[in-house]
Amino acid sequence: MDHWLYVMFIEKTKTYNRLTKAAVERHVANLRALDDAGHLELCGVFKGYPGVAGMYILRAESYEAAEELCKQEPLVQEGFATYKLKALQPANRDNNYLL
Repeated sequence: MDHWLYVMFIEKTKTYNRLTKAAVERHVANLRALDDAGHLELCGVFKGYPGVAGMYILRAESYEAAEELCKQEPLVQEGFATYKLKALQPANRDNNYLL
């Protein structure tokens, strides 16, 4: 069975520079909820990539389920960011690096 993860690239909108502390707190609460539910594999910020704020690597049953998680991100809902979602098939020792 193929194992997939889903990478959410969080892209800044023109209003990103108006981000409030309250919005950041809602964003962090969402991260905690994703982590508590077992959906968060990894997350972080980018430095030196203009326009890209950060990313999540999500565990979900399908691309569609991952997209629903992306739509719940407060930064997206409040217009501070948009996202691009990509499916990633991890290559590792267990799957012989997809050979």
